[in-house]
This record gives sequence, structure tokens and C-alpha cells, in this order.
Amino acid sequence: MPDYYQIPSLILIALLLSAFGHLYLRFRDTRTLLWFLGFLCALVRMLQIYPLGWWSVSNGSHPWLQAIGQTSILVGSALFLASLSPLRFRVGRFHVLYVIPYIVPLVVYSILLYGVFHGIAPQGPLNLIFPVLGLIAFVPCIFWAIQKGRVPIWLTVGYCTVLSICAFLVFFTLGPAWPLTFIECANHLMTALLLVFTFRRISPGVLLSALGFTAWSLTTLEIFPVIASNPSLDLSLVRFIVMGKVVAAMGMILLVLEDELAKNKAAGNRERRARFELEAYANLILSRRRVEDFDRQCDVICETVIASSRFTQAALLIEGAGRYRLAGAAGLDAATSTALDALAARIPADAFLADGSAPPAVDHSQTLNLDFAPWLIPGDDLKRLRFTSSLAVPMTGRSSTEGALLLAGLRNPQEPLRADDLLPVEMLTARLQAVRSQTAMLEKLIDSEKFAGLGQLAGNVSQQLNNPLTVILGYASLLDETSSLDSQERKGVEAILSEARRMRTTLESLSRISRHQNDQLAAVSVTELLDDMEELHRSEFLRRSIEFRMTIAPNLPRVLCHTQQLRQAVLHCLQFAIAAAERQDPAQNEAKTVRLEATCEGNMVQILIAHSGPGFLDPERAFDPFVPAQATEETAGLGLSLCAIILREHNGRASAVNLAPRGAAILLELQAA
Repeated sequence: MPDYYQIPSLILIALLLSAFGHLYLRFRDTRTLLWFLGFLCALVRMLQIYPLGWWSVSNGSHPWLQAIGQTSILVGSALFLASLSPLRFRVGRFHVLYVIPYIVPLVVYSILLYGVFHGIAPQGPLNLIFPVLGLIAFVPCIFWAIQKGRVPIWLTVGYCTVLSICAFLVFFTLGPAWPLTFIECANHLMTALLLVFTFRRISPGVLLSALGFTAWSLTTLEIFPVIASNPSLDLSLVRFIVMGKVVAAMGMILLVLEDELAKNKAAGNRERRARFELEAYANLILSRRRVEDFDRQCDVICETVIASSRFTQAALLIEGAGRYRLAGAAGLDAATSTALDALAARIPADAFLADGSAPPAVDHSQTLNLDFAPWLIPGDDLKRLRFTSSLAVPMTGRSSTEGALLLAGLRNPQEPLRADDLLPVEMLTARLQAVRSQTAMLEKLIDSEKFAGLGQLAGNVSQQLNNPLTVILGYASLLDETSSLDSQERKGVEAILSEARRMRTTLESLSRISRHQNDQLAAVSVTELLDDMEELHRSEFLRRSIEFRMTIAPNLPRVLCHTQQLRQAVLHCLQFAIAAAERQDPAQNEAKTVRLEATCEGNMVQILIAHSGPGFLDPERAFDPFVPAQATEETAGLGLSLCAIILREHNGRASAVNLAPRGAAILLELQAA
């Protein structure tokens, strides 16, 4: 007579199967689907203990049905293992789960034993088929065990080895039928261990599932005669095992619900963190009048990022004059910041962080995994500091990448990085790019308005002063031609002529400011332009006893600019250098020198005009009009100011530096055509 105590268990498992199916359709979780299929296989096996006509296997008249039942319970136990340990190995282009080569020989074992041989062990060499199949299943089992998973390797290897040896002993002692039951129980016990090590928490779902599978694995106790020969004890054991199946199913449903509750809680925490992060970024006051003022607050921006986001290190690269530089950093030591700044200068401005140049950090995210390897040099400090990659959020402009926010040092690395973790910093980076572009446009607008007013003023001043100056020059020239003047009077007349001509030069500069430029952009050869400059000023250098040195790099690219304006800018700088060399302190007893150098770095052409005269009082204000530039307290007039205006209009930059131990230099940078 069958034990009808199992009927409520069958009904409960059937009802719980519908719950598994609903949970899978609701959450589309692969693990839930495997649990559904595993308990479906267990239900198929449980139904076979009842005399249901042709379905009954109790009398041995339907061996293939018995093979289906034994195979289903083996496959079900393997599905539970695969759901908790989905480790794979690679065969060509395919990734294969370890559970497949492990369970296939056991399925063949079951089909041969119960379907082909009708549950009776064959005699002779055919009986060796079963231990060979067991040995074939043992090989992937060992490889599976030595893979790094949640369970310690020593425990999995020891467990597989000991239980495999026991299975072979059971085969040679009790025949080929019992090893399948023994392996099924070993799989269920391993499932209980995986549940504990996978979820690593004390919750009702974990406890019920582990206890249920542990009880389910006690079928192997029927091997011992003390239980098999005692009907009452054997019946109690069977009922305990059946109850374990129900408990395991209920525990796994609780596990699914607990996981979803944990996901919802984590999503709520991420939402609150993102709201806090967005509020912190919104409180940043980014608007500035000039781009330089905007770039000075990059350190504050990076500090806000590491204080509000999941990252502990942040750096901001900004593009200017065709090259990148480290504008701000937080969470990085001084050595790393210095090495990163040097690396940024080597990054080409074109195609940096373009589409497809780097893999995305996570799916549906604009953040990229940036590898520094293409720009590292031998002995680079970033290699020694082990800072050779980071996440990069590009500041994408209309035509190129205007900068990038670098992120590293993930806080709480156990929690996987998600797209919504990166969304706030991506929004901040987009805001930075928009505000900086707006600031640059505002600066150009202010400068254009300022210089338009200056041009109008210059035109009015030159017009009002030109006529009186012409009268002064005319009468001074007449006086200079008078022969009755003594030496003292003639010296006074020459002083009047000299200062009047100097004023005429200043008025011509003012008129050039107010004059509209109509010439078109052209690809200008810097080499030819500098050769012309050297040819024109050679006699002046000889007359003033100034040593002139010119160095031009070979294959120097052309620059796209207005030819006459660039010539004017270099001329002003060269005249300023000559005048400064003339004011060199005679006590130095050193030759007066002027150097003119042209090189190319990246896509920038650099023209350096250096002299051995006195340095700048304030290099940052060297290009302000009518501001004392040197210790002589003489102003630079409008010449250097015009240079800065011309370079800015051509997307270049003019900068002034003092040289050690003496001298100064002006650096003009223009983009190569």
C-alpha cells in the first residue's frame, strides 16, 4: 500500500510550483526558473509511487517510466546546483556550464540501468559500463569544484572526492541502483551548503531551504540495514524526507521574495543617494565671467564629487589651446596628480574619448573605461603608482571632447556599479561642459565689446591727436633745419622730434586697433614668416650689437590664420624683445641676446621670443595695455596687448614667463592647420 501521507505534500508542491511560475513571470529571474524546473522534476518522481494505471512503476512492468522518474530526480538535483553555482568553461566560442558534462553521464547511467537493463545489473564486462560512466562524471565534478566560487575550494574538492569514493564503494557493495540515489542525496546536501555560502545571511528563507534540502538528502540512510529492516523507522524517514521537500520549496519561495525586498531596499537607497548627490551638485555655483575663473574651481568640483558619489578619487581634465591639462583633483596624492598632469599633456585633442574609442563602464551609460596605456611612457610614475586606468565621463562639445571627469576608487566595491550610480556625475559633467562653453562665449562677447569700444576710442584719440602732432613735427623739423641753433638747442629739438615720432607710432597702433580686418584665413608657413623677420631685422641687430639666434624645427606645419595679423603679432613681440635687450643691465658684462624658436608639440605650433633683458613685473598682466611690464617702469604700450588679441582671435594663446637666472620670454601658441 502506498503512503497516502504524501498526498498533501504532492498537493502543496504542485501549488508551490504555480507560485514559482508566477514569480518567474513577474521577475524574469533565471534562478527562479531553474528552481521551478527542479521541483517539477521532483513532482514527476513523487507521482510514480502511486498505482495510477499505466503510469505506475511499482510493479516494474514499465521500466522506461521508471527510468524517466530516476532521470528526472537526477536532473532536478543538478538544476538546483546549477542555479546556485553557474560556473562555466569555454569550448571555442561557446561557454558551457560545468553541470552539463557532470549530469549527462549520470543520465545515461539511469537510462541504461532502468530503461535498457530493466533495473537488473548485467553480468560480465557490461557491468563495468556504470563505474566508467561514474568516473566520467567525476572528472568535470572535480574541475567544477576547483573553480573559485563562494564555497571554499578545499571544502568542495574534499566533498566531491569523499562522496565519489563512497559512491563507488556503494556500487561494488550494493549494486548499480543505489549509487544513483546516493549521488542524488549528495547533490541535495551540496545544494544546502551552497544556499548557506551563497546568501550568507540568517533569514527564514535560507534556514528553511537549507533544512529542507538537508532533510531531502537523508534518503541515502536507507542503505543501512537498521533502517531498511525496520518498517516503522523507514516510514518515518520517508515522511521526514517528503516534508523536507515541501519545506525546501517554501524556503526557496521566501528566498525569491527576500531577494526582491532586498533589491527594492537597495533601489530605494540608491534613489536617496542619487537625490542627495544631485542636490549637492545643484548647489555648486559654476557661473563665472572668465574661463580662467571657471577652471580655478575644479578642485572644489572634484571634492564635491568624492564627497557625494560612490567614488573616492576624482580628477578633471580640461582642454585649452589644443592640449589637455589637469585642472583639478581630489582624493589623489601629489605624486599621482603630477604624473596625471604630465599624462594629460600627451593626450591628443582630436579623437579623445570619441564614440567607440573605449568600452562603456556599464550598459546604458555614457561613462567609459579609459586605459592610459597608449599615453604612458617608459618609467612613467603612473605605472609605479598603479594608476593606469579609470572611469571617464567625457565633456563632449560640438566638434571635440573639451575635457573629461576621471573617477576611480569605488566606495564599497562589493556592490556592483550601476548606470544610475553614474547618472548624477554624467549630468554634472554635461552641466560643466555647457557652463564652460557659455562662459567662453560670454568672455568673447565681453572682450569683443570691450575692444570694440577700445577701437572706437582709439580712432577718436588718433584723429584728435594726429593733427596737432603733425604741426609739432612740422615746426620741429623746421627748427632742426635751422643752422643758427647751438648744440643745447639742437639737442632739445631732437628730443621733441624723437618723442613726437614715438607718439606717432602709438597713434598708428591705435589706428590699427580701430581698422577692420578683411583678409581671409590662409595656411601660413611659420618657417617662411620667421625667415622674413630675421632678414628684415638683421641690420638692426648688428647696429644694436644684439646677438640673434633663430632655431626652427624641421617639417614645421602651417598654421591657419590671417597672414598680416600673425606677422604683426610676431613683429610686436620681436620689437619688445629688442627694446628689453637694450635695457639689459651693463653691470652684467654679458652679451645682449634675442632668441627666436619655433617648434611643434602635438597639434600646436609654438613660437618663442626670448631676450636677456629685465624680466616681467607680473607675467600674468604682461599683455594688458599701458601697464608697466618690466622693472624699468616703462609701459609696453599696445603692442603686446595686440598680440594677445590676435592670438585669441585665432584660437591660440599668448603667455609670458620669466627665465632663470635672467631674461624673459613670450610664447605664442597656434593650432596647426
